Amino acid sequence: MYRGCSKSTFREEQKLEKLSDLWLLLKYTFLGLFQGFTEPIPISSSGHLVIVKNLFQLEMEGLSFEVLVNFGSLIAVLIIYRRDILRLIQNGTGYLFTKNKQQRSDFNFILYLLIGTIPAGVIGILFEDWISTTFSSIKMVGITLIITGFALWIIRNLKGQKNDGDLTWKDALIVGLAQSVALIPGISRSGATIVAAMLLGMKQTTALRFSFMLYIPVSLGSMLLSAEELITNPQFEALFIPYMLAFLAAIIASYFALKWFMNIMAKGNLKYFAIYCFVVGFLAVIWL
Repeated sequence: MYRGCSKSTFREEQKLEKLSDLWLLLKYTFLGLFQGFTEPIPISSSGHLVIVKNLFQLEMEGLSFEVLVNFGSLIAVLIIYRRDILRLIQNGTGYLFTKNKQQRSDFNFILYLLIGTIPAGVIGILFEDWISTTFSSIKMVGITLIITGFALWIIRNLKGQKNDGDLTWKDALIVGLAQSVALIPGISRSGATIVAAMLLGMKQTTALRFSFMLYIPVSLGSMLLSAEELITNPQFEALFIPYMLAFLAAIIASYFALKWFMNIMAKGNLKYFAIYCFVVGFLAVIWL
């Protein structure tokens, strides 16, 4: 009798352990897909993570996990913009040696990306902890989502004239400042930078390209700064497989989300993202 009970209890414990492991894999895969899908589109991935965490009582596994998943989104951006990146590298380095006027536009574009990266880098280092603590309540996220919606609504019909070669260092700095505002959960990074770029008169394609090229140094910098924390995390070895599933899920989700967003931008349908932000924002303020 005792032995039978022990075997039965042991089997039950094994089943529970397997279910727990399966839930862990599903949880991280979901978080990777969710973060990956919401990162490129202008609805604020950070704000949505706050909402999801509160709704489903999901524990976020520290900053290192978020940085890893964001790095997955970066891989997707690199794949989609690989030709532009190769052209910028070739022409940018070529201009340094030949001073070829035809390559100067790409060289300047690289300089403007560096200028645009500075505000978010400085503000992030100095104030990120304070920002995440002060603006992490779900009602505050609701308010900032509504702000994102208004910003997208303002530019919904704008059609600028500036191409890559028409940009100035002032344009880069203003878009960079907009990116730093997106450190606040609920303010979309892609939304803030695209809104700023289009208000400055950039064409949709140029605004998109500059916005997501600007994401590259920010994401790389975050990954490098958090690499040690990620590797030395005592849970990293135990969670290696769930982490990798989330990472791969983020790459796939970000790739298709960005392709979809580029198509939406080309058709001038930004109003739908604005409406979505209004609805989710009001729901977060009123009911959550």
